[in-house]
Amino acid sequence: MKNYGIILGSGTGSRYGSSIPKQFTEISGKTILEHTVEIFEKSEYIDGIIVVIPNEYIEKTANIIKKNQYKKIVKITAGGETRTQSSSNGVNSLEDAEANVLIHDCARPLLSGRIIKDCVKALKKYKAVAVGIPSSDTIIKVKNNIIEEIPKRNELKRIQTPQCFKLSLIKEAHKLAKSDTAVYTDDCGIVLHYNLCDIFVVEGDTNNIKITYPEDFYFAEKYLENHKK
Repeated sequence: MKNYGIILGSGTGSRYGSSIPKQFTEISGKTILEHTVEIFEKSEYIDGIIVVIPNEYIEKTANIIKKNQYKKIVKITAGGETRTQSSSNGVNSLEDAEANVLIHDCARPLLSGRIIKDCVKALKKYKAVAVGIPSSDTIIKVKNNIIEEIPKRNELKRIQTPQCFKLSLIKEAHKLAKSDTAVYTDDCGIVLHYNLCDIFVVEGDTNNIKITYPEDFYFAEKYLENHKK
């Protein structure tokens, strides 16, 4: 069974404050897209990579891939208006009868190979796998700025990507999601909403940040500079 990395890079990066999508912003001499693709390209646990990108940037992405001579790219596909639509486009671009898919935010260019390995191994037992780290802060639930609940911190985790699934399962999840009006922030949310299966959580990494704000850019740049070979 093949293992595919689906890299979601179809966001506009509006919160990042750049004139171009953040995945094309350079950090430490390469675009964020290149850094993220190369993590999956170098992993012995990944057989193929699908890049999901805004339609108007497909040619630019193809040129980047050609320049770097990446060997594992199997498809570049257009994203949708929402993250859910973009993920669905990436998932449904695969025609395999079954496979393992690791759906990852392009804006997380500091993903470790260890996490990829742990996710693939967990998929041998589970149909759905998430990546999470403990919350270092107490989380409160509020309504109209009034605290309603303070969940136990030891029961909370901050979720990261990749989020990983059997292909048949996540295709079914997206098929079901098309028929409702709910807004999902990630793929695990769809699986959980429809109670399709248990979702196992593997240990994430505090460095596996999602570049969202300018300060995230500076952290990532310093990290990559310090870890250059």
